[in-house]
Amino acid sequence: MAQLRGAAVSAEDFGLDGPRGPVFGGVGFSAEAGSLIAVTGPSGSGRTCLLLALTGRMKASRGHAEVAGHPLPKRLAAVRRISALGPVPGVNDLDPALTVTEQLRERVLLQRRFDSPLRALLRPRKERAAASRARLEAALGTAGLDLDALPRGGRTAVRDLDRPAELRLSVALALLGEPRLLAVDDVDLKLSESEREAVWGLLRAVAEQGTTVLAVCSEPPAEGAVVVRTEQARAVDGRNTPRTEAGAAGGSGDAQDDGDDDGEKEGADDALAEASRA
Repeated sequence: MAQLRGAAVSAEDFGLDGPRGPVFGGVGFSAEAGSLIAVTGPSGSGRTCLLLALTGRMKASRGHAEVAGHPLPKRLAAVRRISALGPVPGVNDLDPALTVTEQLRERVLLQRRFDSPLRALLRPRKERAAASRARLEAALGTAGLDLDALPRGGRTAVRDLDRPAELRLSVALALLGEPRLLAVDDVDLKLSESEREAVWGLLRAVAEQGTTVLAVCSEPPAEGAVVVRTEQARAVDGRNTPRTEAGAAGGSGDAQDDGDDDGEKEGADDALAEASRA
């Protein structure tokens, strides 16, 4: 894949409020173009909502952020155009009824039809097909997805992929658009230790080629990433107040009862349902 120019990402007191209170808040960080950014925090602390807000798919309520010079939440559409989503459950799930080849072909056709400049559509058909093949091969290579290694090759059904292969397919699909910012949710979900290391290696490789990577995870990598922590909200005197950074960073802060976790999850779901998306 050609060397891409990544997007610098920064935020200051960035936050989102839902109908039930804060979903996330007080987020502040700065990452250079081509960085690997690991978003971590307790379950229900708004990690996925932060990912969607930083890619222009959700409108923040407080503070501000900037992606490749585009201010958020003012320029959501501009940020959407330069960012792409890898796997984000409930937002861009793969179609389990399709084969891997069909899923890739569908995305290539959509990319060619809607995301290519008009002058590209005027090129000869063979030239456009060759360009699409080259882009597909580059995306598969960067994502480390070898179709021949799948149980039935490219005819393997998406539903039959294991978690690592499914994640690599989603990343390859996202890279077809040559984004400046790639966002991936639940990076380490249902992965063994060796599989987690392999996936972080993949995301580092994407970042090293120039694309900024924003990854939500339960545990950030030991090194090589800008770590952003979301905070669990709690009810205090009838109000929702963010938990302190010390508690969030330590991973062993005050225990939250199930009611608090459920409330936070409901708040995030409400915000996701009502937010502006691409």
